[in-house]
Amino acid sequence: MNMAAETVLECRGVGRVFQLGGGMFSTKKMLRAVDGVDLAIKRGEVLAIVGESGCGKSTLARCIVRLFDPDSGVLRFEDTDVLSLQGGARRRYNRQVQMVFQDPYGSLNPRMTVGATIGEALAVHEVVERARIPERVRELLELVHLMPDAAHRYPYEFSGGQRQRIGIARALAVEPTLIIADEPVSALDVSVQAAIVNLFLELQARLGLTLVFITHDLRLVKHMTHRVAVMYLGRIVEVGPTEQLFASPRHPYTQALIRAVPQVKPGRRDNEAAVLGELPSPLAPPPGCTFHPRCPIAQPACSQSVPALDERGGPWPVACLRA
Repeated sequence: MNMAAETVLECRGVGRVFQLGGGMFSTKKMLRAVDGVDLAIKRGEVLAIVGESGCGKSTLARCIVRLFDPDSGVLRFEDTDVLSLQGGARRRYNRQVQMVFQDPYGSLNPRMTVGATIGEALAVHEVVERARIPERVRELLELVHLMPDAAHRYPYEFSGGQRQRIGIARALAVEPTLIIADEPVSALDVSVQAAIVNLFLELQARLGLTLVFITHDLRLVKHMTHRVAVMYLGRIVEVGPTEQLFASPRHPYTQALIRAVPQVKPGRRDNEAAVLGELPSPLAPPPGCTFHPRCPIAQPACSQSVPALDERGGPWPVACLRA
């Protein structure tokens, strides 16, 4: 992967806050799910966004596809200000940036056949002439390795892995530039996870897609991605080339995540404990570097200032005063 490649989508200072509670006897609480994220996605790459559950990965994904509107920051897609788009321009963006969801059954209409579901996307975005829709549906099903007769069946008639293939076919129907896959295999049996991951890689290479793969499982990303962005409590704390980042992680949080990946070695099974302590509540994040209460190398300064994601003094960006 040529890392000088064109940036297809850029997040600058993107933030999203949710207001929780706030009744007669309680005050509203502010949950900062995404907190000033800077991230550039290169055309044609496979980028992983990783971190523990609750760190803001899925909220960031929904901000990118505009299921949520960010409260702050800038989103740019191919030099276009995404947050200013309205009407037809907004629909064109929605066509270019598609999402595959974690729950393949919940994201499919159970009352529509598979063919009608995929055909609806083709019709709404006018991808092909209406007379060609059935033929294109068959082509898309074959692309994700499903039989053409799947078009006449309903989602409940398929396994979890097959339903995820249907979700992928629906996303591909509108011929997107960028696909964001949000924990796309975490709801599937281990036996079919590898098949879905391999399908994503096959499609990415065949169609020249840009793919963002969101997961909490680092085992899935080591051999399938070009770069990894590590997220903690709403912030990106490290972004680097996958092979080098796994070999020499710079941020203490990244180091802990990689140490926690199960390793099978001759004569024993090595499975170190995950990151020490529990993830702090995003309703009351620690001051300064939010990782400092769990960090083995934290110093007093770490609780006083928020480290910026900075690549000065290192081979790739990291947000750590002691990196």
